[in-house]
Amino acid sequence: MSLTQLFEPSGVAVVGASRAEGKIGYVAMANATNFEGPVYPVNPSESGELFGSAFVPSVTDTDGPVDLALCCVPGPAVPDVLAECGDAGTGAAVIYASGFAEAGGEGETLQREIVEVADEHDISLLGPNTSGFLVPATDLRCSFASGVEAIPTGNTAVIAQSGGVAHVLAFQSRRQRRGVSAMVGLGNRANVGFAEAIAYFDGDDRTDAIALHIEGTDDGRRLLDACRASDTPVIAYKAGQSDVGEFAASHTGALTGDHELYTAGFAQYGVPTVDATDDLLDAAAALGTAPLPSGPNVGVVTAQAGPGIIISDRIQRAGGRLPELTAGTKARVDEILPGVTYDDNPVDTGRPMPEFGEVVAAVAEDDLIDIVLVYELFEEALGFPVDTLEGLAEEVDKPVLFATEGIDADLESERDAVEAAGVPTFETPERAADAAGALARYARLHAEEPPGAAAADGGWPRPGGSAAADWKGPRDE
Repeated sequence: MSLTQLFEPSGVAVVGASRAEGKIGYVAMANATNFEGPVYPVNPSESGELFGSAFVPSVTDTDGPVDLALCCVPGPAVPDVLAECGDAGTGAAVIYASGFAEAGGEGETLQREIVEVADEHDISLLGPNTSGFLVPATDLRCSFASGVEAIPTGNTAVIAQSGGVAHVLAFQSRRQRRGVSAMVGLGNRANVGFAEAIAYFDGDDRTDAIALHIEGTDDGRRLLDACRASDTPVIAYKAGQSDVGEFAASHTGALTGDHELYTAGFAQYGVPTVDATDDLLDAAAALGTAPLPSGPNVGVVTAQAGPGIIISDRIQRAGGRLPELTAGTKARVDEILPGVTYDDNPVDTGRPMPEFGEVVAAVAEDDLIDIVLVYELFEEALGFPVDTLEGLAEEVDKPVLFATEGIDADLESERDAVEAAGVPTFETPERAADAAGALARYARLHAEEPPGAAAADGGWPRPGGSAAADWKGPRDE
């Protein structure tokens, strides 16, 4: 199945477009009109124009090709709409309506019917029971939520089982000044699921990391295989550590399964997991900043001891290691700053100073360090060591992370300069440390080819094995 018509359409039809401002058909049309290609309002009961485009009675009546249909109609009307889409050569559809497999009984029958129609006409279905998707770079905003036009372009593709969580992550990415390359709410996954979406965004030039939100799946093997086949780093948030199975089943028809089995399966297939939406986006930002780490050893440079202690503790609990610096690096730091507060790892300079960037470079160039994390409270007179950070990650072939705090209006331009230098920034010691921990876990899981041994019946791999056993914490050395 190709998802090109879904995420790269030449034209879009909003089926069930409406003048009534409170209806999905109105909001979906309002959002879709931002798209750079033609957008057609489709409704046999309407006439005239909506947002400058003339109503047509069917997708077969448009004056140009339509690759994507946004179905803003009740569930029972969807099969007929899809049949018309097939006649029009429309290869993708988003189905917003609920009342399908998640409702059981007649809803399951209705979902089987739309899959049969889609298979007959080779139509990719996003949903049903979804709030849609976004591709900000092309202003393709196929959602019925308000405010999505403000979500900026970033380099993380968010693939969420829940459309609500997908939008939560997208709006969080905006507050974090990061944005997304795409945001996708899979819903019931009628014929477009995790495996298909991961494969598509792995080949997307705008995507450098893939963030997954998962409630459950009845085809874990395909999900894991897609993760392992992806050259683009994947990070996952599996919801449901406690018993939410019945609620999840009523939401997207999810089979939640055993949480530990999921996390062990992801570990065996090289995917680190997190337990919060902020952590998911932070880890994706770290993983999406090349280069990827070759090991779990983190070098910390802090201008304040208190945050450095929090970071040091958190990194080790999150799966990273804080190795002792080489004698050569210690001597170099002592030469740069004689009498420095603490010249091992973490290096504590006591406060920001003009030589702070030189200390960062010294730690980054240490052969024992795989990941660099810098913490510095903002001081306007000194600013950030942007000149040092520019190109540093590529020069040492290691990821570099930067955390800070201060008054936004004062530090904004300096922080923007750090991010423009390819260094992701974080607002708290904990978030920075957890992102470094995710990088460390990723390095551990990819240190050797994950075994990926799965049950013969196509189920999840059994927990255990070298990768699954080692993924959570530092090695005993």
